[in-house]
Amino acid sequence: MSKAAVLLRRFIPSLVPVSHWERLRSCCGALVGILLTGFISTLAIGAGASLPLLIAPMGASAVLLFAAPSSPLAQPWSILGGNIISSTVGVTAALLIPDPVIAAAVAVAVAIGAMLILGCLHPPSGAVALTAVLGGPAIRDAGYAFVLSPVAVNSLLILVVALIFNNLTGRRYPHLAPAANPHNTQDPLPSHRLGVVPEDLQAVLAQYGEVVNVSPEDLDSFIHQAQVRAFTRRSGEITCGEIMSCDVATVAPDAPLRKAWKMLLEHRIQALPVVTEKEGLVGIITQTDFMKHATLTPNGRLQVGLRERIGNIIGLPAKSPRYVSDIMTRRVQSALPETMIAKLVPPMADMGLHHMPVVDADNRVVGIVTQSDLIAALFQRRLDAVEESRDVA
Repeated sequence: MSKAAVLLRRFIPSLVPVSHWERLRSCCGALVGILLTGFISTLAIGAGASLPLLIAPMGASAVLLFAAPSSPLAQPWSILGGNIISSTVGVTAALLIPDPVIAAAVAVAVAIGAMLILGCLHPPSGAVALTAVLGGPAIRDAGYAFVLSPVAVNSLLILVVALIFNNLTGRRYPHLAPAANPHNTQDPLPSHRLGVVPEDLQAVLAQYGEVVNVSPEDLDSFIHQAQVRAFTRRSGEITCGEIMSCDVATVAPDAPLRKAWKMLLEHRIQALPVVTEKEGLVGIITQTDFMKHATLTPNGRLQVGLRERIGNIIGLPAKSPRYVSDIMTRRVQSALPETMIAKLVPPMADMGLHHMPVVDADNRVVGIVTQSDLIAALFQRRLDAVEESRDVA
């Protein structure tokens, strides 16, 4: 390959590879987004309106909203705030500066500065500011009404379509930052106490000093997922099937709470998978579930259930939870026997999960991995690695 060809290849951006399905999904999203935005705008504004029903920058917004919904530039505040602020700046520049070229330049520059300050950078908004200045007599005559319609109307409509379409097609939107420590303390998550921590990432981004089209939270997530993959290789690819407890005590959803509590005490465990003959794993009941439905009365006695507390207040008998299905956690995470134990570290370390049921392809419980099992396996692997290094030495 010639030097010229090598140089030209360096100008081609290195994009993350996407599947054919993702390409089709993005195209269909843009089609639906622009079509519905234009159609609803026509119904709301009327086909005979002097202002355009759709402004050209919505096409650029569609690229971000449907092809890159996780981008910080595609989030709700980015599109709403960016477009409304930029259109306001554009109209103001058109009114105050007679020369349209100078007005256009000032409008785009000020709009970028305002969006950066207010944290709503949205590239198509630069075109919105330009449209406000150079969009023609109808837009110039509309003045600040242009901000409301079509800019705000278009932005809100395509945002609603993106919210529905992306979530229906398996893309989480909006892309919210991860929740704080589930224990509601100021401590960083366990996985963020060693290795690359958020402070390291923030320091590097501050040193970089440029706009990066990915959120710090996503960067942090990518780094930790890569660390998990690297740890999987180092840990010898230990699977859940190798370390799980196979003789698992389970309970049915229609079992009395008294029976479930007795099983927890007899087996000296903190959780019971809830199973049915037809569906397999349907939930889990833990000591925490019992505690969440219990409180102390003023005289210090244990009182179970919100209904009972309300009944005592208003003087009517209230129905207390009686069966496992009344208090069990229904949305339970599970793993397969072939799942690498490295993948259990984030949910158990950061999300506070103490137990991970292991199911087969038919959702039947075949085992359970606890934090103790995970710690023992990781510790044993560490000892084996130390022994191996000594033998090599």
